[in-house]
Amino acid sequence: MSTPIADYALLADMRTTALVSRGGSIDWLCLPRMDSPAVFCALLGTPDHGRWGLTIADGHVVERRYRGDSFVLETTWESPTGTARVLDLLPSGAEEVDLMRVVECTAGEIVVEQDLRLRLNYGRVVPWIRREPQGLVVMAGPVGILLTGPDLDPECGPHGAHRPCLTSRTPLREGGQLDWQMLWFPSHHDLPQPSHPTAAIGATQHFWAQWSDDLRIRGRYAQQVRRSLQVLRALTNSATGGIVAAPTTSLPEKFGGERNWDYRFTWLRDASFTIEVLVEHGSADKAVHWRNWLLRAVAGDVSQLQIMYGIAGERDLPEAELDHLPGYAESRPVRIGNAAVDQYQADVVGEVMLALGRMRDHGHSEDAWSWGLQRQLLHYCETHFDRPDHGIWEMRGDPHKFTHGRAMMWAAFNQGIRAVEHHGLEGPVDRWRELRERLQTEIDDHGFDSASNSFTQTYDNTEVDASLLQLPHTGFCAYDDPRMLGTVARIEAELGDGSGLLHRYRTAAGLDGLPGDEYPFLICSFWLVEQYACSGRLDDAIELMDRLVGLANDVGLLSEEYDPAGDRLAGNFPQAFSHLALVRASAAILDAE
Repeated sequence: MSTPIADYALLADMRTTALVSRGGSIDWLCLPRMDSPAVFCALLGTPDHGRWGLTIADGHVVERRYRGDSFVLETTWESPTGTARVLDLLPSGAEEVDLMRVVECTAGEIVVEQDLRLRLNYGRVVPWIRREPQGLVVMAGPVGILLTGPDLDPECGPHGAHRPCLTSRTPLREGGQLDWQMLWFPSHHDLPQPSHPTAAIGATQHFWAQWSDDLRIRGRYAQQVRRSLQVLRALTNSATGGIVAAPTTSLPEKFGGERNWDYRFTWLRDASFTIEVLVEHGSADKAVHWRNWLLRAVAGDVSQLQIMYGIAGERDLPEAELDHLPGYAESRPVRIGNAAVDQYQADVVGEVMLALGRMRDHGHSEDAWSWGLQRQLLHYCETHFDRPDHGIWEMRGDPHKFTHGRAMMWAAFNQGIRAVEHHGLEGPVDRWRELRERLQTEIDDHGFDSASNSFTQTYDNTEVDASLLQLPHTGFCAYDDPRMLGTVARIEAELGDGSGLLHRYRTAAGLDGLPGDEYPFLICSFWLVEQYACSGRLDDAIELMDRLVGLANDVGLLSEEYDPAGDRLAGNFPQAFSHLALVRASAAILDAE
Protein backbone atom coordinates (compact mmCIF):
# COMPACT_ATOMS: atom_id res chain seq x y z
CA MET A 1 0.00 0.00 0.00
CA SER A 2 1.34 3.44 -0.90
CA THR A 3 2.32 5.79 1.93
CA PRO A 4 -0.10 8.76 2.18
CA ILE A 5 1.37 11.78 0.41
CA ALA A 6 0.85 13.91 3.52
CA ASP A 7 3.21 11.60 5.43
CA TYR A 8 6.19 12.86 3.45
CA ALA A 9 8.53 15.70 4.35
CA LEU A 10 10.85 17.44 1.90
CA LEU A 11 14.63 17.56 2.15
CA ALA A 12 16.35 20.08 -0.14
CA ASP A 13 19.77 21.53 -0.95
CA MET A 14 18.72 23.55 -4.05
CA ARG A 15 20.20 20.90 -6.33
CA THR A 16 17.93 18.00 -5.60
CA THR A 17 15.26 16.97 -3.13
CA ALA A 18 14.25 13.87 -1.21
CA LEU A 19 10.95 12.73 0.30
CA VAL A 20 11.15 11.02 3.68
CA SER A 21 8.07 9.41 5.20
CA ARG A 22 6.89 9.90 8.76
CA GLY A 23 8.01 6.34 9.39
CA GLY A 24 11.61 7.14 8.39
CA SER A 25 11.76 5.81 4.82
CA ILE A 26 13.33 7.92 2.08
CA ASP A 27 11.21 6.81 -0.86
CA TRP A 28 12.14 9.39 -3.51
CA LEU A 29 15.52 10.81 -4.45
CA CYS A 30 16.82 11.86 -7.85
CA LEU A 31 20.57 12.38 -8.30
CA PRO A 32 22.22 14.73 -8.91
CA ARG A 33 19.31 17.02 -9.95
CA MET A 34 15.58 17.00 -9.35
CA ASP A 35 15.00 15.92 -12.96
CA SER A 36 17.66 13.17 -12.90
CA PRO A 37 16.72 9.47 -12.78
CA ALA A 38 15.61 8.36 -9.33
CA VAL A 39 17.90 6.38 -7.03
CA PHE A 40 15.08 5.75 -4.54
CA CYS A 41 11.81 5.11 -6.36
CA ALA A 42 9.62 3.30 -3.80
CA LEU A 43 7.23 6.27 -4.01
CA LEU A 44 6.06 4.95 -7.37
CA GLY A 45 6.52 1.27 -6.66
CA THR A 46 7.67 -1.00 -3.85
CA PRO A 47 10.66 -0.93 -1.48
CA ASP A 48 12.49 -3.11 -4.01
CA HIS A 49 12.45 -0.15 -6.40
CA GLY A 50 14.74 1.65 -3.96
CA ARG A 51 14.34 3.14 -0.49
CA TRP A 52 16.30 3.93 2.66
CA GLY A 53 14.46 2.97 5.82
CA LEU A 54 15.77 4.12 9.20
CA THR A 55 13.66 3.38 12.27
CA ILE A 56 13.89 2.76 16.00
CA ALA A 57 13.05 -0.84 16.90
CA ASP A 58 9.60 -1.18 18.48
CA GLY A 59 9.35 2.63 18.41
CA HIS A 60 6.89 5.18 17.17
CA VAL A 61 7.17 8.82 16.05
CA VAL A 62 5.87 11.35 18.56
CA GLU A 63 6.84 14.53 16.71
CA ARG A 64 8.61 15.79 13.62
CA ARG A 65 9.45 19.33 12.58
CA TYR A 66 11.83 21.40 10.54
CA ARG A 67 14.56 23.13 12.48
CA GLY A 68 13.81 26.84 12.22
CA ASP A 69 13.58 28.08 8.63
CA SER A 70 15.61 25.18 7.27
CA PHE A 71 14.77 21.86 5.64
CA VAL A 72 16.68 19.95 8.32
CA LEU A 73 14.05 17.47 9.45
CA GLU A 74 14.04 16.51 13.13
CA THR A 75 11.99 13.44 14.11
CA THR A 76 11.49 12.34 17.73
CA TRP A 77 11.01 8.63 18.43
CA GLU A 78 9.97 6.78 21.56
CA SER A 79 10.42 3.08 22.27
CA PRO A 80 9.81 0.95 25.38
CA THR A 81 13.50 1.26 26.29
CA GLY A 82 14.47 4.79 25.24
CA THR A 83 14.01 7.85 23.05
CA ALA A 84 15.84 9.13 20.00
CA ARG A 85 16.18 12.12 17.75
CA VAL A 86 16.73 11.57 14.01
CA LEU A 87 18.03 14.36 11.78
CA ASP A 88 17.65 14.05 8.01
CA LEU A 89 19.08 16.60 5.61
CA LEU A 90 20.63 17.42 2.29
CA PRO A 91 23.45 19.69 3.51
CA SER A 92 23.74 23.13 1.91
CA GLY A 93 27.07 24.06 0.35
CA ALA A 94 28.46 20.52 0.10
CA GLU A 95 30.71 20.00 -2.91
CA GLU A 96 28.74 16.95 -4.03
CA VAL A 97 25.11 16.08 -3.33
CA ASP A 98 25.15 14.63 0.17
CA LEU A 99 22.26 12.89 1.94
CA MET A 100 22.91 12.74 5.68
CA ARG A 101 21.09 10.84 8.43
CA VAL A 102 22.00 11.28 12.11
CA VAL A 103 20.54 9.37 15.09
CA GLU A 104 21.01 10.59 18.67
CA CYS A 105 19.87 8.52 21.66
CA THR A 106 18.39 11.06 24.07
CA ALA A 107 17.37 8.68 26.88
CA GLY A 108 17.76 5.00 27.81
CA GLU A 109 18.79 2.52 25.14
CA ILE A 110 17.52 2.01 21.59
CA VAL A 111 18.19 -0.20 18.58
CA VAL A 112 18.50 1.54 15.22
CA GLU A 113 17.14 -0.55 12.36
CA GLN A 114 18.19 0.13 8.79
CA ASP A 115 16.92 -1.17 5.45
CA LEU A 116 18.76 0.34 2.49
CA ARG A 117 17.93 -0.81 -1.03
CA LEU A 118 19.69 0.91 -3.92
CA ARG A 119 18.24 0.64 -7.41
CA LEU A 120 19.37 3.17 -9.97
CA ASN A 121 17.55 4.66 -12.96
CA TYR A 122 14.01 4.52 -11.54
CA GLY A 123 14.52 1.07 -10.03
CA ARG A 124 15.64 -0.54 -13.28
CA VAL A 125 19.38 -0.91 -12.66
CA VAL A 126 20.98 -3.07 -9.96
CA PRO A 127 24.36 -1.49 -9.21
CA TRP A 128 27.63 -3.11 -8.19
CA ILE A 129 28.91 -2.56 -4.66
CA ARG A 130 32.51 -2.74 -3.52
CA ARG A 131 34.19 -1.90 -0.23
CA GLU A 132 36.86 0.79 -0.04
CA PRO A 133 38.59 2.29 3.05
CA GLN A 134 36.27 5.32 2.79
CA GLY A 135 33.11 3.18 2.79
CA LEU A 136 30.93 1.29 0.33
CA VAL A 137 31.09 2.39 -3.31
CA VAL A 138 27.94 1.84 -5.34
CA MET A 139 28.33 2.19 -9.08
CA ALA A 140 26.49 1.71 -12.36
CA GLY A 141 27.32 3.56 -15.57
CA PRO A 142 27.80 7.29 -14.92
CA VAL A 143 26.49 7.16 -11.33
CA GLY A 144 28.75 6.73 -8.34
CA ILE A 145 27.59 6.73 -4.71
CA LEU A 146 29.75 6.58 -1.59
CA LEU A 147 28.06 5.23 1.56
CA THR A 148 29.63 5.85 4.94
CA GLY A 149 28.50 4.88 8.42
CA PRO A 150 28.30 1.93 10.81
CA ASP A 151 27.09 -1.58 9.98
CA LEU A 152 27.07 -1.21 6.19
CA ASP A 153 27.36 -4.86 5.21
CA PRO A 154 25.73 -5.73 1.89
CA GLU A 155 24.19 -9.15 1.48
CA CYS A 156 26.22 -11.49 -0.69
CA GLY A 157 24.73 -13.19 -3.72
CA PRO A 158 26.02 -15.91 -6.07
CA HIS A 159 29.79 -15.95 -6.76
CA GLY A 160 30.36 -13.31 -4.09
CA ALA A 161 28.55 -10.50 -5.91
CA HIS A 162 27.04 -7.93 -3.58
CA ARG A 163 23.35 -7.30 -3.80
CA PRO A 164 22.43 -3.67 -3.07
CA CYS A 165 20.36 -4.48 0.02
CA LEU A 166 21.77 -3.51 3.38
CA THR A 167 20.01 -4.30 6.64
CA SER A 168 21.32 -3.74 10.14
CA ARG A 169 20.37 -3.46 13.82
CA THR A 170 22.68 -1.17 15.78
CA PRO A 171 22.34 -0.64 19.57
CA LEU A 172 22.81 2.88 20.94
CA ARG A 173 22.87 4.23 24.50
CA GLU A 174 21.97 7.62 25.92
CA GLY A 175 24.35 10.31 24.64
CA GLY A 176 25.49 8.17 21.72
CA GLN A 177 25.23 9.18 18.08
CA LEU A 178 25.31 7.38 14.75
CA ASP A 179 25.54 9.02 11.37
CA TRP A 180 25.34 7.84 7.80
CA GLN A 181 26.09 9.71 4.59
CA MET A 182 25.30 8.96 0.98
CA LEU A 183 27.34 11.07 -1.44
CA TRP A 184 26.72 11.17 -5.18
CA PHE A 185 29.65 11.63 -7.56
CA PRO A 186 30.31 11.05 -11.28
CA SER A 187 31.61 7.49 -11.44
CA HIS A 188 34.74 8.53 -13.34
CA HIS A 189 35.75 10.98 -10.57
CA ASP A 190 37.69 10.32 -7.37
CA LEU A 191 35.70 9.45 -4.28
CA PRO A 192 34.24 12.51 -2.50
CA GLN A 193 35.05 13.54 1.07
CA PRO A 194 32.25 13.15 3.64
CA SER A 195 31.17 16.19 5.65
CA HIS A 196 31.29 16.51 9.43
CA PRO A 197 27.66 16.16 10.63
CA THR A 198 27.71 18.95 13.21
CA ALA A 199 29.25 21.43 10.80
CA ALA A 200 26.91 20.41 7.97
CA ILE A 201 23.80 20.76 10.11
CA GLY A 202 24.89 24.17 11.38
CA ALA A 203 25.79 25.44 7.92
CA THR A 204 22.47 24.25 6.49
CA GLN A 205 20.42 25.92 9.21
CA HIS A 206 22.42 29.12 8.79
CA PHE A 207 21.91 29.16 5.02
CA TRP A 208 18.13 28.96 5.28
CA ALA A 209 17.93 31.44 8.15
CA GLN A 210 20.03 33.95 6.23
CA TRP A 211 17.89 33.66 3.12
CA SER A 212 14.67 34.03 5.12
CA ASP A 213 15.76 36.89 7.36
CA ASP A 214 14.78 39.81 5.11
CA LEU A 215 11.50 38.41 3.79
CA ARG A 216 8.73 40.95 4.39
CA ILE A 217 5.82 38.96 5.78
CA ARG A 218 2.85 40.19 7.80
CA GLY A 219 -0.69 39.09 8.56
CA ARG A 220 -2.52 36.22 10.15
CA TYR A 221 -0.99 33.66 7.76
CA ALA A 222 2.62 34.82 8.13
CA GLN A 223 3.88 31.40 9.22
CA GLN A 224 2.33 29.61 6.24
CA VAL A 225 3.55 32.29 3.84
CA ARG A 226 7.08 32.02 5.19
CA ARG A 227 7.18 28.27 4.73
CA SER A 228 5.64 28.58 1.25
CA LEU A 229 8.34 31.02 0.14
CA GLN A 230 10.97 28.66 1.52
CA VAL A 231 9.40 25.79 -0.44
CA LEU A 232 9.70 27.87 -3.62
CA ARG A 233 13.36 28.43 -2.81
CA ALA A 234 13.83 24.70 -2.14
CA LEU A 235 12.38 23.85 -5.56
CA THR A 236 14.92 26.15 -7.21
CA ASN A 237 18.27 25.10 -8.63
CA SER A 238 20.92 27.28 -6.99
CA ALA A 239 23.18 27.25 -10.05
CA THR A 240 20.66 28.02 -12.78
CA GLY A 241 17.71 29.70 -11.02
CA GLY A 242 15.24 27.28 -12.62
CA ILE A 243 12.30 26.34 -10.38
CA VAL A 244 10.53 23.02 -10.86
CA ALA A 245 6.74 22.84 -10.70
CA ALA A 246 7.16 19.95 -8.25
CA PRO A 247 10.03 17.57 -7.43
CA THR A 248 8.02 14.44 -8.30
CA THR A 249 6.48 12.72 -11.26
CA SER A 250 3.26 10.79 -11.71
CA LEU A 251 1.63 11.33 -8.34
CA PRO A 252 -1.93 11.01 -9.59
CA GLU A 253 -4.58 13.67 -10.06
CA LYS A 254 -7.05 10.84 -9.40
CA PHE A 255 -5.95 7.77 -7.46
CA GLY A 256 -5.96 4.77 -9.79
CA GLY A 257 -6.27 6.99 -12.86
CA GLU A 258 -3.94 7.89 -15.70
CA ARG A 259 -3.68 11.67 -15.27
CA ASN A 260 -0.11 11.31 -14.05
CA TRP A 261 2.48 13.83 -15.21
CA ASP A 262 6.13 14.68 -14.73
CA TYR A 263 6.45 18.12 -13.10
CA ARG A 264 10.23 18.20 -12.59
CA PHE A 265 10.71 20.97 -15.14
CA THR A 266 10.50 24.73 -15.24
CA TRP A 267 7.43 26.39 -16.72
CA LEU A 268 7.64 30.05 -17.77
CA ARG A 269 4.34 30.51 -15.95
CA ASP A 270 5.67 29.17 -12.63
CA ALA A 271 8.86 31.20 -12.87
CA SER A 272 6.81 34.32 -13.56
CA PHE A 273 4.45 33.76 -10.62
CA THR A 274 7.51 33.21 -8.40
CA ILE A 275 8.99 36.54 -9.46
CA GLU A 276 5.73 38.30 -8.58
CA VAL A 277 5.43 36.89 -5.06
CA LEU A 278 9.10 37.44 -4.27
CA VAL A 279 8.94 41.05 -5.35
CA GLU A 280 5.97 41.55 -3.05
CA HIS A 281 7.43 39.71 -0.05
CA GLY A 282 11.17 40.11 -0.32
CA SER A 283 12.77 42.41 -2.81
CA ALA A 284 13.42 42.71 -6.50
CA ASP A 285 16.96 41.50 -5.78
CA LYS A 286 15.66 38.13 -4.58
CA ALA A 287 13.70 37.78 -7.82
CA VAL A 288 16.68 38.46 -10.09
CA HIS A 289 17.84 34.82 -9.94
CA TRP A 290 14.52 33.63 -11.36
CA ARG A 291 14.36 36.50 -13.86
CA ASN A 292 17.79 35.69 -15.24
CA TRP A 293 16.85 32.03 -15.70
CA LEU A 294 13.75 33.11 -17.57
CA LEU A 295 15.66 35.46 -19.87
CA ARG A 296 18.30 32.81 -20.64
CA ALA A 297 15.67 30.16 -21.31
CA VAL A 298 13.79 32.23 -23.89
CA ALA A 299 16.94 33.69 -25.47
CA GLY A 300 17.42 32.90 -29.13
CA ASP A 301 14.91 32.93 -31.94
CA VAL A 302 11.69 33.91 -30.20
CA SER A 303 9.69 31.98 -32.79
CA GLN A 304 11.00 28.85 -31.03
CA LEU A 305 9.55 29.87 -27.65
CA GLN A 306 8.48 26.98 -25.42
CA ILE A 307 6.14 26.99 -22.44
CA MET A 308 8.59 24.96 -20.34
CA TYR A 309 12.25 24.00 -20.20
CA GLY A 310 14.64 21.84 -18.25
CA ILE A 311 16.17 23.16 -15.05
CA ALA A 312 19.10 24.70 -16.94
CA GLY A 313 16.98 25.71 -19.93
CA GLU A 314 17.08 22.41 -21.84
CA ARG A 315 14.53 22.20 -24.65
CA ASP A 316 14.15 18.46 -25.30
CA LEU A 317 11.86 16.87 -22.70
CA PRO A 318 10.45 13.79 -24.48
CA GLU A 319 7.66 11.97 -22.68
CA ALA A 320 8.03 8.24 -22.00
CA GLU A 321 6.29 5.64 -19.84
CA LEU A 322 8.01 3.42 -17.26
CA ASP A 323 6.12 0.16 -17.58
CA HIS A 324 8.10 -1.61 -14.87
CA LEU A 325 6.67 0.62 -12.12
CA PRO A 326 3.18 -0.09 -10.72
CA GLY A 327 2.64 3.60 -9.92
CA TYR A 328 1.54 5.38 -6.77
CA ALA A 329 -1.65 3.69 -5.52
CA GLU A 330 -1.59 1.64 -8.75
CA SER A 331 -2.01 4.77 -10.83
CA ARG A 332 -0.53 4.09 -14.25
CA PRO A 333 1.22 4.97 -16.42
CA VAL A 334 4.28 6.37 -14.69
CA ARG A 335 5.63 9.07 -16.98
CA ILE A 336 8.97 10.84 -17.32
CA GLY A 337 9.33 13.84 -19.58
CA ASN A 338 6.35 15.94 -20.60
CA ALA A 339 4.79 16.14 -24.05
CA ALA A 340 3.20 19.49 -23.16
CA VAL A 341 6.58 21.01 -24.02
CA ASP A 342 5.42 21.11 -27.65
CA GLN A 343 2.14 22.90 -26.95
CA TYR A 344 1.31 26.49 -27.81
CA GLN A 345 -0.25 28.22 -24.78
CA ALA A 346 -1.35 31.78 -25.39
CA ASP A 347 -1.13 32.90 -21.76
CA VAL A 348 2.56 32.42 -20.99
CA VAL A 349 3.90 35.63 -22.53
CA GLY A 350 1.34 37.63 -20.54
CA GLU A 351 2.47 36.03 -17.30
CA VAL A 352 6.11 36.74 -18.13
CA MET A 353 5.33 40.38 -18.95
CA LEU A 354 3.28 40.84 -15.78
CA ALA A 355 6.14 39.53 -13.64
CA LEU A 356 8.80 41.65 -15.30
CA GLY A 357 6.47 44.65 -15.14
CA ARG A 358 6.14 44.08 -11.40
CA MET A 359 9.91 44.17 -11.07
CA ARG A 360 10.05 47.47 -12.98
CA ASP A 361 7.37 48.94 -10.73
CA HIS A 362 9.52 48.03 -7.71
CA GLY A 363 12.55 49.85 -9.06
CA HIS A 364 14.47 47.16 -10.92
CA SER A 365 15.70 48.78 -14.13
CA GLU A 366 15.81 47.06 -17.51
CA ASP A 367 18.88 46.65 -19.67
CA ALA A 368 19.07 46.32 -23.44
CA TRP A 369 18.97 42.53 -23.21
CA SER A 370 15.97 42.16 -20.89
CA TRP A 371 13.84 44.81 -22.60
CA GLY A 372 14.90 43.65 -26.06
CA LEU A 373 13.70 40.13 -25.27
CA GLN A 374 10.39 41.48 -23.99
CA ARG A 375 9.85 43.36 -27.24
CA GLN A 376 10.53 40.13 -29.09
CA LEU A 377 7.99 38.33 -26.90
CA LEU A 378 5.37 40.89 -27.88
CA HIS A 379 6.29 40.34 -31.51
CA TYR A 380 5.74 36.61 -30.87
CA CYS A 381 2.26 37.42 -29.53
CA GLU A 382 1.50 39.45 -32.64
CA THR A 383 2.71 36.66 -34.91
CA HIS A 384 0.43 34.17 -33.13
CA PHE A 385 -2.40 36.63 -32.59
CA ASP A 386 -5.16 34.52 -34.13
CA ARG A 387 -3.83 31.08 -33.19
CA PRO A 388 -5.93 28.80 -30.95
CA ASP A 389 -4.05 27.14 -28.09
CA HIS A 390 -4.17 24.39 -25.47
CA GLY A 391 -4.78 26.65 -22.48
CA ILE A 392 -3.21 27.04 -19.06
CA TRP A 393 -4.24 23.49 -18.09
CA GLU A 394 -2.39 21.95 -21.06
CA MET A 395 -5.42 20.30 -22.60
CA ARG A 396 -4.52 17.31 -24.74
CA GLY A 397 -7.58 17.71 -26.95
CA ASP A 398 -8.03 20.09 -29.87
CA PRO A 399 -6.82 23.70 -29.51
CA HIS A 400 -9.32 26.49 -28.83
CA LYS A 401 -9.29 30.19 -28.11
CA PHE A 402 -9.35 30.15 -24.31
CA THR A 403 -10.66 33.37 -22.77
CA HIS A 404 -7.98 33.28 -20.07
CA GLY A 405 -5.25 32.96 -22.68
CA ARG A 406 -6.64 35.84 -24.74
CA ALA A 407 -6.84 38.02 -21.62
CA MET A 408 -3.22 37.19 -20.79
CA MET A 409 -2.26 38.21 -24.31
CA TRP A 410 -4.12 41.49 -23.65
CA ALA A 411 -2.03 41.81 -20.46
CA ALA A 412 1.19 41.29 -22.41
CA PHE A 413 0.51 44.23 -24.71
CA ASN A 414 -0.77 46.28 -21.78
CA GLN A 415 2.52 45.76 -19.93
CA GLY A 416 4.46 46.77 -23.02
CA ILE A 417 2.44 49.97 -23.23
CA ARG A 418 2.99 50.69 -19.51
CA ALA A 419 6.73 50.16 -19.93
CA VAL A 420 6.81 52.90 -22.56
CA GLU A 421 4.36 55.28 -20.87
CA HIS A 422 5.54 54.95 -17.26
CA HIS A 423 9.16 53.84 -17.50
CA GLY A 424 10.40 55.65 -20.61
CA LEU A 425 11.33 52.55 -22.61
CA GLU A 426 11.10 52.48 -26.39
CA GLY A 427 8.70 50.41 -28.45
CA PRO A 428 5.97 50.48 -31.12
CA VAL A 429 3.40 51.63 -28.59
CA ASP A 430 0.76 52.66 -31.14
CA ARG A 431 0.77 49.18 -32.63
CA TRP A 432 0.54 47.61 -29.17
CA ARG A 433 -2.41 49.82 -28.31
CA GLU A 434 -4.18 48.72 -31.50
CA LEU A 435 -3.64 45.04 -30.68
CA ARG A 436 -4.73 45.53 -27.07
CA GLU A 437 -7.97 47.17 -28.19
CA ARG A 438 -8.64 44.38 -30.68
CA LEU A 439 -8.28 41.85 -27.89
CA GLN A 440 -10.52 43.90 -25.59
CA THR A 441 -13.29 43.95 -28.19
CA GLU A 442 -12.78 40.30 -29.08
CA ILE A 443 -13.02 39.10 -25.47
CA ASP A 444 -16.08 41.24 -24.82
CA ASP A 445 -17.77 39.87 -27.93
CA HIS A 446 -16.72 36.20 -27.83
CA GLY A 447 -15.46 35.44 -24.30
CA PHE A 448 -18.52 36.62 -22.41
CA ASP A 449 -21.95 34.98 -22.34
CA SER A 450 -24.65 37.56 -21.58
CA ALA A 451 -27.27 34.86 -20.98
CA SER A 452 -25.38 33.54 -17.94
CA ASN A 453 -23.68 36.87 -17.16
CA SER A 454 -20.24 35.26 -17.09
CA PHE A 455 -17.02 34.92 -18.97
CA THR A 456 -16.58 31.56 -20.66
CA GLN A 457 -13.85 28.97 -20.84
CA THR A 458 -13.41 29.30 -24.61
CA TYR A 459 -14.88 31.35 -27.42
CA ASP A 460 -16.78 28.32 -28.73
CA ASN A 461 -18.40 27.05 -25.54
CA THR A 462 -20.25 28.44 -22.53
CA GLU A 463 -18.42 26.40 -19.88
CA VAL A 464 -16.69 28.16 -16.99
CA ASP A 465 -13.08 27.58 -16.00
CA ALA A 466 -11.31 28.43 -12.74
CA SER A 467 -8.60 30.21 -14.76
CA LEU A 468 -11.16 32.99 -15.33
CA LEU A 469 -10.52 34.00 -11.71
CA GLN A 470 -7.23 35.39 -13.00
CA LEU A 471 -8.82 38.03 -15.27
CA PRO A 472 -8.72 40.80 -12.63
CA HIS A 473 -5.10 39.99 -11.86
CA THR A 474 -4.21 40.83 -15.45
CA GLY A 475 -5.86 44.25 -15.17
CA PHE A 476 -8.44 43.31 -17.79
CA CYS A 477 -11.34 43.99 -15.43
CA ALA A 478 -11.98 44.78 -11.77
CA TYR A 479 -12.58 42.13 -9.12
CA ASP A 480 -16.02 43.62 -8.46
CA ASP A 481 -16.92 44.04 -12.14
CA PRO A 482 -20.51 42.71 -12.51
CA ARG A 483 -19.24 40.32 -15.19
CA MET A 484 -16.68 38.89 -12.76
CA LEU A 485 -19.25 38.55 -9.99
CA GLY A 486 -21.48 36.65 -12.40
CA THR A 487 -18.55 34.45 -13.38
CA VAL A 488 -17.71 33.74 -9.75
CA ALA A 489 -21.29 32.71 -9.04
CA ARG A 490 -21.17 30.18 -11.87
CA ILE A 491 -17.74 28.89 -10.81
CA GLU A 492 -19.00 28.37 -7.27
CA ALA A 493 -22.09 26.53 -8.52
CA GLU A 494 -20.51 24.44 -11.29
CA LEU A 495 -16.91 23.85 -10.22
CA GLY A 496 -17.26 23.75 -6.42
CA ASP A 497 -17.07 20.43 -4.59
CA GLY A 498 -19.55 21.47 -1.90
CA SER A 499 -16.91 22.37 0.68
CA GLY A 500 -15.43 25.42 -1.03
CA LEU A 501 -12.74 23.65 -3.04
CA LEU A 502 -12.73 24.17 -6.78
CA HIS A 503 -12.15 21.95 -9.78
CA ARG A 504 -10.25 23.49 -12.69
CA TYR A 505 -13.09 22.80 -15.16
CA ARG A 506 -15.72 20.18 -15.83
CA THR A 507 -13.83 17.16 -17.13
CA ALA A 508 -17.17 15.71 -18.28
CA ALA A 509 -17.22 18.35 -21.02
CA GLY A 510 -14.50 16.35 -22.76
CA LEU A 511 -12.38 19.33 -23.78
CA ASP A 512 -9.13 18.00 -22.35
CA GLY A 513 -9.10 14.82 -24.45
CA LEU A 514 -8.36 12.60 -21.43
CA PRO A 515 -10.37 9.83 -19.78
CA GLY A 516 -11.32 9.90 -16.13
CA ASP A 517 -11.77 12.63 -13.56
CA GLU A 518 -9.61 14.62 -11.15
CA TYR A 519 -9.79 16.11 -7.67
CA PRO A 520 -10.20 19.81 -6.82
CA PHE A 521 -7.09 21.89 -7.50
CA LEU A 522 -5.67 23.86 -4.60
CA ILE A 523 -4.38 26.74 -6.72
CA CYS A 524 -7.91 27.36 -8.01
CA SER A 525 -9.29 27.39 -4.48
CA PHE A 526 -6.66 29.92 -3.39
CA TRP A 527 -7.57 32.05 -6.42
CA LEU A 528 -11.14 32.06 -5.12
CA VAL A 529 -9.87 33.33 -1.75
CA GLU A 530 -8.12 36.16 -3.58
CA GLN A 531 -11.28 36.98 -5.52
CA TYR A 532 -13.38 37.02 -2.35
CA ALA A 533 -10.93 39.29 -0.52
CA CYS A 534 -10.71 41.75 -3.41
CA SER A 535 -14.46 41.99 -4.00
CA GLY A 536 -15.70 42.74 -0.49
CA ARG A 537 -16.26 39.17 0.74
CA LEU A 538 -13.57 39.17 3.40
CA ASP A 539 -15.36 36.79 5.79
CA ASP A 540 -15.76 34.26 2.98
CA ALA A 541 -12.09 34.70 2.06
CA ILE A 542 -10.90 34.02 5.61
CA GLU A 543 -13.22 31.04 6.04
CA LEU A 544 -11.96 29.40 2.84
CA MET A 545 -8.34 30.34 3.55
CA ASP A 546 -8.51 28.72 6.97
CA ARG A 547 -9.76 25.54 5.38
CA LEU A 548 -7.06 25.54 2.73
CA VAL A 549 -4.08 26.17 5.00
CA GLY A 550 -5.48 23.44 7.22
CA LEU A 551 -4.94 20.96 4.37
CA ALA A 552 -1.15 21.32 4.59
CA ASN A 553 0.63 18.45 6.27
CA ASP A 554 2.35 18.68 9.65
CA VAL A 555 5.45 20.34 8.18
CA GLY A 556 3.50 22.85 6.10
CA LEU A 557 3.61 21.25 2.65
CA LEU A 558 0.83 21.24 0.06
CA SER A 559 0.28 19.02 -2.97
CA GLU A 560 -1.42 19.87 -6.24
CA GLU A 561 -4.92 18.62 -5.38
CA TYR A 562 -7.02 17.40 -2.51
CA ASP A 563 -9.35 14.41 -2.34
CA PRO A 564 -12.24 15.55 -0.08
CA ALA A 565 -13.88 12.12 0.09
CA GLY A 566 -10.67 10.41 1.11
CA ASP A 567 -9.48 13.39 3.18
CA ARG A 568 -6.02 13.22 1.62
CA LEU A 569 -3.57 15.20 -0.48
CA ALA A 570 -3.25 14.18 -4.12
CA GLY A 571 -1.06 15.02 -7.10
CA ASN A 572 2.60 15.97 -7.32
CA PHE A 573 4.14 17.12 -4.05
CA PRO A 574 5.05 19.65 -2.85
CA GLN A 575 3.50 21.77 -5.57
CA ALA A 576 4.93 25.21 -6.37
CA PHE A 577 1.59 26.40 -7.79
CA SER A 578 -0.23 25.69 -4.53
CA HIS A 579 2.35 27.49 -2.42
CA LEU A 580 2.48 30.43 -4.82
CA ALA A 581 -1.28 30.79 -4.66
CA LEU A 582 -1.24 30.59 -0.85
CA VAL A 583 1.15 33.55 -0.72
CA ARG A 584 -1.00 35.62 -3.07
CA ALA A 585 -4.22 34.77 -1.23
CA SER A 586 -2.69 35.80 2.08
CA ALA A 587 -1.60 39.13 0.59
CA ALA A 588 -5.11 39.75 -0.73
CA ILE A 589 -6.62 39.15 2.71
CA LEU A 590 -4.04 41.40 4.34
CA ASP A 591 -4.81 44.20 1.86
CA ALA A 592 -8.54 43.81 2.42
CA GLU A 593 -8.10 43.95 6.18
